[in-house]
Amino acid sequence: MLPPPIHSLAVIVSAIVGMIIGGAWYSPALFGNDWMKLSGITPQRAKAAQKKGMGKSYALTFLGTIIMAFILSAIVKWVDAQTFGQGAAVAFWLWIGLILPVHLNSVLWEGKSWKLYWINVMYYLVTLIIMGGILASWG
Repeated sequence: MLPPPIHSLAVIVSAIVGMIIGGAWYSPALFGNDWMKLSGITPQRAKAAQKKGMGKSYALTFLGTIIMAFILSAIVKWVDAQTFGQGAAVAFWLWIGLILPVHLNSVLWEGKSWKLYWINVMYYLVTLIIMGGILASWG
């Protein structure tokens, strides 16, 4: 089954918005310090990564975000969501059914903390809801 026609500009804008949300979410102003501590990322390791250059990491993250926006756009089209609220609702249910259970493994099997789990999954909730809203309303 081929995906329905996709609004390419909406997908790109949604991905850019997702990256902006990620930049803010994981910044020191919001959850960045806790995320680094809980992830075992030391300031020295962060500085070494910055010196090495993080362009490839950001590019791959953006590619992943584009893919997420594209697939979300197809699902939004398949269910015929046409308003921001309907797109946000689709995204919410996908978050409940896919993101929450998949990330649960980080706590259950990798020994990550519940706090880190909630930092990460709530980022996806906010991002997916906004992306879903954009994708549905831009139709």
